[in-house]
Amino acid sequence: MRSSPVAAKARLSENASLGDRIRHRIGHFAKTSPSRFAILVFTSLIVVLTIVLMLPVSSAGPGGTSLADALFTAVSTICVTGLTVVDMSTHWSTFGNVAILIGLQVGGIGVLTLASILGLAVSRKLGLQQRLIAASDSNPSRLRVGPVAESQAVRLGEIGGLLATVAISALVIELALTLALVPKLLIYGLDPWAAVWKSFYFAASAFTNTGFVPTEAGVEPFRHDPWFLSVIAIGVFLGSIGFPVIFALARRVRLRARLSVHARLTIYTTLILIALGGLAILALEWDNPSTLGGEDPWWRPVTAVFTSVMTRSGGFSTIDVGEMNGSSLLAMDMLMFVGGGSASTAGGIKVTTLAVLFLAAIAEARGDNDMQVFERRIPTDVLRLSVSVVLWGATIVAAASIAILQLTGEPLDRVLFDVISAFATCGLSTGLTESLPDSGKYILSATMWAGRVGTVTLAAALAASQRRQLYRRAEERPIVG
Repeated sequence: MRSSPVAAKARLSENASLGDRIRHRIGHFAKTSPSRFAILVFTSLIVVLTIVLMLPVSSAGPGGTSLADALFTAVSTICVTGLTVVDMSTHWSTFGNVAILIGLQVGGIGVLTLASILGLAVSRKLGLQQRLIAASDSNPSRLRVGPVAESQAVRLGEIGGLLATVAISALVIELALTLALVPKLLIYGLDPWAAVWKSFYFAASAFTNTGFVPTEAGVEPFRHDPWFLSVIAIGVFLGSIGFPVIFALARRVRLRARLSVHARLTIYTTLILIALGGLAILALEWDNPSTLGGEDPWWRPVTAVFTSVMTRSGGFSTIDVGEMNGSSLLAMDMLMFVGGGSASTAGGIKVTTLAVLFLAAIAEARGDNDMQVFERRIPTDVLRLSVSVVLWGATIVAAASIAILQLTGEPLDRVLFDVISAFATCGLSTGLTESLPDSGKYILSATMWAGRVGTVTLAAALAASQRRQLYRRAEERPIVG
């Protein structure tokens, strides 16, 4: 005879230990309110890292780190943004650097953990593969209309299998990047241990799209080193397209499986944006002696393309962004706002969101009722979700920009650039962030936090909030345009 849930709960209250009760309450909270639970976990990680970074042992110099600087660094680390208010190569001790490196891994890989929790909110079922598909795609709206075909999904099994696969994949990629960077740092003059440590730091920072650098000179000594720049760019690219796309490509190689629409849109849109961004930066900065104009003509395209890749959310830079023309900053604002792929280590509104909006515009121009791409139809609820994400992102950027403008009185182009960089977790800066007062640091910290968890949470909330209605109201068309 099976006992009722009420009886089971009563026995738990009577006989369970304090630890069991806590685990039960946490589990119940995660099931009933996964979006809030995900935000709570994410915020708790930031609080813990902030406390760790404030400890005197985390700083290389005497004393500890102020609350504003520690909080900003913790948020930038967990959100894998890369903006800094202290010198990352000299301010932190070995203990502090290790804590930051762990935070990078948690921020980069843990985002998918949060996404899987949000996927549970959408599927409202436990132990089923569909919830992980929704999570790894970071596309909760797909579950509104039922399960998707296996050919369009990432077969990751249960949550444990998902996390193990993601962690192993990240480790393999970062180790490969590390091995590729070690010889360059040895040639640079570092001893073997320092070369290995800083190579792994560079690799983790590139793959997680953070952009922190462990050397005092940053990437400046390697600005004309094609091998170093290529390794960093590859790491940023792999991190920005997302684990679902990496798995889809691997399955394509092994099983000749058909690439999903999500994978194709992500790859094609990313490559198009990198190419257009490189051309724009090359044209706008060609005669600027402080940036591309000071380099050999044959090397300028390399720098332009590398800078364009970094706007995916990478954050590394071989030129002084603060010396770039206002037109170039505006073009990079657009690229950063878009960001990288869904379920990736990059931020922004995501390239598939932009692709869906363009497909909608094309369909409207042609007079088509449906959005179509790669011989597939995209439902209209995906368009509504894309519009909501863009409006949410624009609202965050506008509010933060107004606040920073009021606090600093700096030019709009510099403020807007750093705010979008914070929202899109990019990490590029005009130099404004380092000079912000504490109140400005708190505002940018909130912007990084909202940019990292806000759009995903909104997407899950909208995907889970669809309700059936047994009637339709009378139609009336407002004037648009």
